[in-house]
Amino acid sequence: MYPTISHLLFDLFGINIPLPIQTFGFWVAIAFLAASYVITKELKRKENEGQLNVSIIKKTIGKSLSIYEILSNLITGFFIGFKLIEAIFHYSDLVANPQDFILSTRGSFIGGIFIAGLSIYLKWDENKKTRLATPKEIEKTIHPYELVGNMTMIAAVSGIIGAKVFHNLENMGAFIADPIGQLMAFSGLTFYGGLIAGAFSVIWYTRRYKINILHLIDAAAPALMLAYGVGRIGCQMSGDGDWGIDNLAPKPEWMVYLPDWMWSYTFPHNVIRSGIPMEDCGAQFWQPYCYQLANPVWPTAFYEVIMCLLIFSFLWAIRKQIRVPGILFCIYLGLNGVERFFIEKIRINTEYDILGGITQAEIISSCLVLVAVLGIYLLNRRSKK
Repeated sequence: MYPTISHLLFDLFGINIPLPIQTFGFWVAIAFLAASYVITKELKRKENEGQLNVSIIKKTIGKSLSIYEILSNLITGFFIGFKLIEAIFHYSDLVANPQDFILSTRGSFIGGIFIAGLSIYLKWDENKKTRLATPKEIEKTIHPYELVGNMTMIAAVSGIIGAKVFHNLENMGAFIADPIGQLMAFSGLTFYGGLIAGAFSVIWYTRRYKINILHLIDAAAPALMLAYGVGRIGCQMSGDGDWGIDNLAPKPEWMVYLPDWMWSYTFPHNVIRSGIPMEDCGAQFWQPYCYQLANPVWPTAFYEVIMCLLIFSFLWAIRKQIRVPGILFCIYLGLNGVERFFIEKIRINTEYDILGGITQAEIISSCLVLVAVLGIYLLNRRSKK
């Protein structure tokens, strides 16, 4: 496993390049970029086919800087300088534990003041070039695909918050024992929490631009599936705990030409340092990630990567054949629910003491399948009318 990108480079090329980039976070970022690219293409296609319209908004130009703009630039600039200058002079501490470093109170006060001052100066200079003696109101045309950047940021922030909330609801014991630690830790994210929170936030944001919600969610369906699959690459490569139950069965003959880790794996050097100490950890570079599981387990994250990419390919192939708005998103919900429901059968997870033991993901995935079936029925019925 590769807790950080530096560990990956070390294993591939034998060189130590200290980078404060965690493998899981790297793949999450790639997932958002991939989803943004796909949804942008879909929104452009739908606009060209007349399924989405542009929005006309009124905007005032030539104004002086507002108090809000001044304060936001000061605060943002101060925080960046506060952490950036400290990171430059204490780079080894940043590399050793990026999340603790970022979330700590340590920083450079002088650096914060300098970058804050520079930020407000650049903003003032930019505003000076566009300022008018008498501000005027203009109409601006907004294409749906031009909002993808904002939608991605909103989905990222609200999604992480939602994923964190759902994870702590699923693991109340750990949350009660250490609420601050659980809330501030970068690990421990529940996909469905992120999906629900991100979806509601983006829909709320796009209402201002009067974008057809059904066409919007259809455009997002393949992108969401792709993002989920790419994100699971980070889970597999970092060993973040999203693995399966023990798998002590021998590898079947039909997998003889495939690597052993595709059948079962102990996840050595996993990022959460779970399991037992390794007898041979290798170079000092691997410290403190010298742990592996006592028994091999199902590599469920890898299986989800394969299934999600297959579902994405299917959604991408049929997207132009679906004529009723909203149906493609319902198909996505159904396939996502089925995939997650069955992977839960071999995946380690917290179970609720109901119905003989059921996980949060099994409950939500079952609901998604029901919503998908009901949604397809109602949308088709409305379309016929």
